[in-house]
Amino acid sequence: MTVSSPPHPKAIVAIGDVHGESGLFRRFLDGVDRLAEARGIQPAIYILGDLVDRGEDSRGAMEIAERVLSERPGSKLLLGNHDEWLLRFLRNSLSLEEIFHWLDQGGAETLASYGFRLADTPPAEIRRAINERWPGHLAMLTDASPIAFAGGFAFVHAGVDPARPLDRQDPHDCVWIRAPFMKHVGRLSHVVLHGHTPQKSGLPTVTENRLSLDTGAVFTGHLSGAWVDVDAGTAACLRVSHDADLHPVQPRRLDRGLGTALDAAPRP
Repeated sequence: MTVSSPPHPKAIVAIGDVHGESGLFRRFLDGVDRLAEARGIQPAIYILGDLVDRGEDSRGAMEIAERVLSERPGSKLLLGNHDEWLLRFLRNSLSLEEIFHWLDQGGAETLASYGFRLADTPPAEIRRAINERWPGHLAMLTDASPIAFAGGFAFVHAGVDPARPLDRQDPHDCVWIRAPFMKHVGRLSHVVLHGHTPQKSGLPTVTENRLSLDTGAVFTGHLSGAWVDVDAGTAACLRVSHDADLHPVQPRRLDRGLGTALDAAPRP
């Protein structure tokens, strides 16, 4: 996979895994709007995947994402592995065994948010109804990117294969990879902002090569992201909770002997 480099936004807000927590997602975006007004610049929104599953309102999260992509210029959805399950379900490319595995991993909550239970309605009927009533959801997932670049930053759901150039990644790795990326020590051509692997501290984690933004929203009640100043090459972490509006948060710094990618980054 070779990725072209169109002109990038000057400011990007990357948002970690939502997993059906539409209220947190909406609260995060409201906070971004206030911050954007104060700073005099409207950032693009890069959603780092896994909009759906586990939380109670995946449909609502999808609807919010649709509005983000239509109303905020330059915004992108990066495909997550849970999004891919939903995409394959809507395309009728999941086997029955795979459907049951997906349901166990949070897909049951996703179907419930659309008003369906597999125990009551056959998969084909659910698929047809969702595609007829919410055609934009299949289109949005179909158009989602595996990886995106802006300046010295790469944006992806799961991570990258460090053995490959970042602009020649396998899309499957972008959606699914874990240990080979998370355990890799050493700088890469870009600082990678990603989700997929929940940070047990409930805080984003920064190393020399990545900024991990999945803080387990559905489990911890914290949805995290980062405001990226592309030209300055800086990123500042942000977080919302059920009881707290968007606010700056200092990431956990995991220095593996090479410093971290944000050591020189100013606090927002």
